Amino acid sequence: MEPPASLASAFHPGFEVVRVPVAPGVSLSAAVGGTGSPVVLLHGFPQTHLMWRHVAGELARDHTVIAPDLRGYGASDKPEVTGEDTYAKRTMAADVVALAAELGHPRFALVGHDRGALVAFRAGLDHPGAVTHLACLDVLPTLDMWDVLRGREAAVAFHLYLMAQPPGLPETMIGNSAEAFFAHFLDVWGGTPDVIPDQVRAAYLRASAAAVPSIVADYRASAGVDVAHDRADREAGARLTMPVAVVQQDWGARLGFDGAARWRAWAPRLAHHTVDAGHFMAEAAPERITEVIRELLRG
Repeated sequence: MEPPASLASAFHPGFEVVRVPVAPGVSLSAAVGGTGSPVVLLHGFPQTHLMWRHVAGELARDHTVIAPDLRGYGASDKPEVTGEDTYAKRTMAADVVALAAELGHPRFALVGHDRGALVAFRAGLDHPGAVTHLACLDVLPTLDMWDVLRGREAAVAFHLYLMAQPPGLPETMIGNSAEAFFAHFLDVWGGTPDVIPDQVRAAYLRASAAAVPSIVADYRASAGVDVAHDRADREAGARLTMPVAVVQQDWGARLGFDGAARWRAWAPRLAHHTVDAGHFMAEAAPERITEVIRELLRG
């Protein structure tokens, strides 16, 4: 597994960059460091594994930390869409399980933010024997997300509706102004400018602009096949059996829903936390996020 040309050289001292095959024709790039029980960290949009640069170093003091770029993002492979499952969260979750197993960890704790949290959620449902603990940052499960978005307040999630459109239009519109499109989310969701330093911001923008088709495909799956998978599990009464921690902004106050109740319907063993740290909370409040992860692992 040779290190790829990657942004990970700036990730954290002591981490090695590896490239791991996880499916036919698909390899993931991942930063790996530390020793001890394994923890896999999944990034969100429009980011890469670099979003974990603060948290990973702390966890690596007593855990093996694996921080990949998801399929379709960063330095990982971006397969062309051959069907609705190419970027389904079920497929991306299988990537993560295969990555950990290939690195010698058939069982691991899993932490995801934003898009990565949706992948982590699906991994917890599909692979309960592999995922020992699960943490999801600032997201609702896909089916619940679509349930609560309505009226004028749904404008905050305009990108979900844009990228749900049939292939062609979203890719063209975003591709024609990719840097401005992705910068909008970094600026609006980031809180204070120092949360994402200029060098990291530039890395996020380069990586996202180079991955427009796969990022759109990821979001399009969340308006289609991912909903179908969640609905089937809800109707079957599927639950997350491992300890689960969720950290969210107080979306409910604005959008009129109870985030803890939504999550508890999926996760009976839930610890729910509300923080005032903006969406990019692993970068804005890394000490708090590290504390939540450690509390989860102790439980």
